Amino acid sequence: MTDPKAIQPSALDQLHDRDPEETAEWQASLDAVTKAAGPHRAAYLMRRTLERAEGNGIALPKLLETDYVNTIPTAAEPVVDGDEAMEHRIAAWNRWNAAAMVTRGSKYGVGGHIATFASAAWLYETGFNHFFQGKESQGSPGSGDQLYIQGHASPGIYARAFLDGRLTEQHLDNFRREAGGNGIPSYPHPRRLPWLWEFPTVSMGLGPLSAIYQARFNRYLTNRAIKDVSASHVWAFLGDGEMDEPESTAALALASREGLDNLTFVINCNLQRLDGPVRANFKIVQELEAQFRGAGWNVVKSLWGTAWDELFQLDTTGALVRRLREVPDAQVQTYQTRDAAYIRADFFGKDPALVEMAKLLSDDKILECFHRSRGGHESRKVYAAYKAALAHKGAPTVILAQTVKGHTLGEGFASKNANHQMKKLTVDEFKRMRDLLELPISDAQFVDGVVPYGHPGADSPEVRYLQERRAALGGPAPARRTQPLAPLPAPADKTFTSFDKGSGTQNIATTMAFVRLVKDLVRDKETGRRWVPIVPDEARTFGMESLFPSLGIYSPKGQTYEPVDRDQLMYYKEAKDGQILNEGITEAGSMADFIAASTSYSTHGEPMIPFYIFYSMFGWQRTADQMWQLGDQLGRGFLVGATAGRTTLTGEGLQHADGHSPVIAATNPAAMSYDPAFAYEEAVIVRDGLRRMYGETAPGEDPDVFYYLTVYNEPIPQPAKPSAPGLDEGIVKGLYRFNTAESAGLSPAANAPRIQLLGSGTAIHWALQAQRMLAEEWGVAADVWSATSWTELRRDALDADAALLRGEERVPYVRQALQGAEGPVLAVSDYMRQVPDQIAQWVEQDYSSLGADGFGLSDTRDAARRYFGVDAASIVVASLAQLARREEVKAAAVKEARERYGL
Repeated sequence: MTDPKAIQPSALDQLHDRDPEETAEWQASLDAVTKAAGPHRAAYLMRRTLERAEGNGIALPKLLETDYVNTIPTAAEPVVDGDEAMEHRIAAWNRWNAAAMVTRGSKYGVGGHIATFASAAWLYETGFNHFFQGKESQGSPGSGDQLYIQGHASPGIYARAFLDGRLTEQHLDNFRREAGGNGIPSYPHPRRLPWLWEFPTVSMGLGPLSAIYQARFNRYLTNRAIKDVSASHVWAFLGDGEMDEPESTAALALASREGLDNLTFVINCNLQRLDGPVRANFKIVQELEAQFRGAGWNVVKSLWGTAWDELFQLDTTGALVRRLREVPDAQVQTYQTRDAAYIRADFFGKDPALVEMAKLLSDDKILECFHRSRGGHESRKVYAAYKAALAHKGAPTVILAQTVKGHTLGEGFASKNANHQMKKLTVDEFKRMRDLLELPISDAQFVDGVVPYGHPGADSPEVRYLQERRAALGGPAPARRTQPLAPLPAPADKTFTSFDKGSGTQNIATTMAFVRLVKDLVRDKETGRRWVPIVPDEARTFGMESLFPSLGIYSPKGQTYEPVDRDQLMYYKEAKDGQILNEGITEAGSMADFIAASTSYSTHGEPMIPFYIFYSMFGWQRTADQMWQLGDQLGRGFLVGATAGRTTLTGEGLQHADGHSPVIAATNPAAMSYDPAFAYEEAVIVRDGLRRMYGETAPGEDPDVFYYLTVYNEPIPQPAKPSAPGLDEGIVKGLYRFNTAESAGLSPAANAPRIQLLGSGTAIHWALQAQRMLAEEWGVAADVWSATSWTELRRDALDADAALLRGEERVPYVRQALQGAEGPVLAVSDYMRQVPDQIAQWVEQDYSSLGADGFGLSDTRDAARRYFGVDAASIVVASLAQLARREEVKAAAVKEARERYGL
């Protein structure tokens, strides 16, 4: 009889049942099996039925979890295409050298991580020997596969490069010691080791996010006919603890929605994070399986080694599988460190059927299973999982490989909570490891207690085999392509000079001017198709809707519906070959897009020009870690912080009012940070950026930079470009004189007090108002300067200081530009005072500043500027105060001005 508690309202009740009697018979059969054979047997039969339905192409929701067993049974594993014994010897050398490198470096106190690679060695070795395509692969020439290596596993990758002859003992001895110029970095850092590393991954969570968008960008390149990289595969190696980072799982749905079967996540489930178990009271593998299956991914679990086959064959009641599923991860970790008697009592002793099973098992068998035998430690298991991942079509795959953290490093390391912080092995521990790995290293080679590196010889069978396998797969991996590319042709001059005449009486915001510039650039016959416009929703806010019908929004499915605005000129057009990446509300995803596009010149040998526009407040503040990753990965392109400044975004309030993004941008050495005031300045900066990043780089210039421009949504008449020698140079370097009191037609008296007003971005308009007020109301002459980049001025000055220490005479550009300018200097911007104060120490004149410090607030622009003390009246009062301190105006004028303007 069916339990009444099981009879619940069902969504199926509202659907017509054409044969209720047949339905009842099926339900009765299930009830009968449950009663006769128990719920476990009934569940087994139901799952078998669902499997058959799926095999017959019947669309049914999938189960989110399966049993705690391997997805691929041993009997179904494919034959490994290679010499397994040889590969074991190669892996042994790599394990040894990875541990030796970190241990030898520990005497310098530089640290290093041993346990991660020890657990994941076969996950990498199997890929390098059989799967990872190099840059010269036949399937994907010039691209190969993209490998996102887990940061803490870097010693193992270095060890393999040493065996391959790409690194020397000197390199290994300089692990984490880069200052001398011959070292290798702690983690995958392309900027520090650009011939080896392609993708920085040690800022946890960014690797998986970037891998998804890299796989997606590969499809973008193929669908847009830029380059066919359909044979490239993206492999992301992750830790189970790393999956707690929100970025790790932020884009899982995107990957499945777009069917990215060119992507595989390999999650090393050693059940430990940095200081203890990942899920002490739960099971991280089951949690991840449900999460990925729910997101639409194909899941392959490789949990147990071959030694477990005997146990599963003895499990005629299902008791073993049930027990494996219920034991929490922390207890599995404990079994790894306890003797057979403990395991018999605690694991097998919980169920009578398991007690009987344990009687058939020797202590050695139990220890083999619970101490060593894991799916991630057997090349055959890993090989089978990788083959299954590549064979699966229509969805990305995640491989959940169970390992033991610290495997082969000895009892002092394996599964210990502290092993992430353990940086060395003793000589005795190394000797035990040598014996376990069967390496031909004698005791005599341990000179003065120093562990030796091991190498079978450049012409040894191991090295020849390794190199032959890599040659067959397209060359070394990981590897970054660094040879110079042909410069992209410069766009036509008229694209940029069209902004020189200004807008006359028409009000144009600098955001709109920038979008218009990009619209013209994407029409360029030579380079237009290489632009990658990226926007995290709100494209209409930035005036980009005009690009929708002409460029199209990228979608791998094209447009399967009729857009609601199809009858309008600027309708929402999606296309398989669309150029715009309209990401929805995800700045993190948009930045991952940008990183993939900005490094396509090295990843695929195809330079692309990404242009990512966003609310400035939600750029550096929200995704600065990815921008650091971008700099590390040597990305190139244009980041555009729109609706910039603390007072230009009317009514939006505290969390929308950006007063500090240039401060954060200044901390990134690769970011060329600009705050242009006028449309013609934007054109000059973009033109120079294209030259530097994609064209003819000047001597001493680094092309591996990216540009950050702040643009504003404040419609203002755009002035014509002044005609002055060196103007473009001043715009690029960060400062030029926009006008003088005389050229502004203000006719100051010959002996009038004079002040220099420096303004950036929208603040220059307040300075121009103040210039007129000072002349007409106070008899003060003011010259107005456009400070397009406080940060670049500061960097130039820092370089000049460094040159002086080397005995070279150099005058900072900011000092050269202001040389001879009369009176004090007052700097103002729509950001906190720290932004213009970056140059204060190099200005010879008396210097002061105004800025919008504190939290933003909702109000009109005029009210917000008065609140922060940066409006024209505030500039006038601050100017008079500076001049009064110099006794060039009367002190009473300051009080009079405050009262007149209501300050």
